[in-house]
Amino acid sequence: MITKLRYQWHRIRSSFWFVPALMVVDALVLAILLIILDMNLDLHLAARWPLLFGAGASGARGLLTTVASSMITVAGVVFSITLVALSLTSSQYSSRVIRTFMRDRVNQWVLGVFLGIFAYCLVVLRTIRGGDEGAFVPALAVLAGLLLAFVGIAVLIHFIHHIATSIQASSIIATAARETLAAVDALFPETLGEDDDEGVDATLARAIANRPWLAVPASKTGYVETLDADALLDVARTLEILLRMEHGIGDFVVAGTPLISLLDPSDLDEATTARLNAVHVISRQRTVEQDVAFGVRQLVDIAMKALSPGINDTTTAVMCVDYLAAILTRLAARRIAAPYWRDQGVLRVIVRGPSFESLLGEAFEQIRHSAEGNVAVLLRLLGALQTIAGATASLNRRRAIGQTVDAIAEAAERGIASPTDRDRLANRLMGLREALVTAPVSFIPVKP
Repeated sequence: MITKLRYQWHRIRSSFWFVPALMVVDALVLAILLIILDMNLDLHLAARWPLLFGAGASGARGLLTTVASSMITVAGVVFSITLVALSLTSSQYSSRVIRTFMRDRVNQWVLGVFLGIFAYCLVVLRTIRGGDEGAFVPALAVLAGLLLAFVGIAVLIHFIHHIATSIQASSIIATAARETLAAVDALFPETLGEDDDEGVDATLARAIANRPWLAVPASKTGYVETLDADALLDVARTLEILLRMEHGIGDFVVAGTPLISLLDPSDLDEATTARLNAVHVISRQRTVEQDVAFGVRQLVDIAMKALSPGINDTTTAVMCVDYLAAILTRLAARRIAAPYWRDQGVLRVIVRGPSFESLLGEAFEQIRHSAEGNVAVLLRLLGALQTIAGATASLNRRRAIGQTVDAIAEAAERGIASPTDRDRLANRLMGLREALVTAPVSFIPVKP
């Protein structure tokens, strides 16, 4: 239940309607408070400051009507501009970055401001009465409506600047990288010390491979978006049994296929099946919060689109490689979770999760294939790998980097015809291979 509630709360906070709805409610509360203040306090504002508060009922109605109609019109324009920006971003870069625009707080606040001012004016208009109705003009509320109109003008100017900045390739790539780096810090906070490789207990893996496992079927189809690790470990502890994850975060699951397996279970009832399904959140799309590979995937998709023949934007691809280097450099110095979870020394869960090698391949493999004849991208890939190698002393990770370097060398051999370009790549390859067999000069783990 906690997992579901946390997931729903995250979805609500990330939605495009939640912040505007809160701002409309705030505007309604502000209007009611100012009207009550005008009703209960006889401040004689019109007599003291006639230029500010001297408007009659008809003048106040005209002012608020103009403000309300203007704000709802501008709100429609803001929504239209946002949709155009989403369309351009999806076609030019990748549809997977649309959620970044939907979650953009500035876009949400701007829409909320205009809708809130509109709602405020409607409430205040309802209370204005002329002389034959028992004259009442809430002077404070009317003045606040005028001030809110000027606030709306300032917000519109800021929104135009923000949307023009946010659809630039540099902003989109930097935002996706920032979210991925935040996920790295949250999921892998511990640093990996020098010569401290994560080992896999091969003897244990062989011992349990041929044991009888009972599969727990998935209750729905979709991507594994989040997993409550504490709840899963608690289930294993309660049942006093070993669990094996059949799908990791970001994997696609088909309803009825194995989601998780139990080793030598004495019994598997519906309640246990439901409880094991409940610790997983399966939805229609992946998110970056627990899925670093999806953050990497977004940048790779942008780079692939940039390298496609129809676009051929080398600069954007190079920027993606640079930010992928930043993510992998951060990961190179972090301890990625071991594949076995233990509780008081007892093995409880066998985990399917990412590894440094898999994330390295996710980041650079497809870009390497698409950039076989692009010298600029290949050189930047080699520079990125050299930066990543300098951030870790792990022999396994440096070996994986070396394998990626060899693959890039093969791609360059196939795709580069110019002798000058071949020499440039050969010199860079020679220096990088020498660096890989030499321990890093300085090993400074990056802390979150």
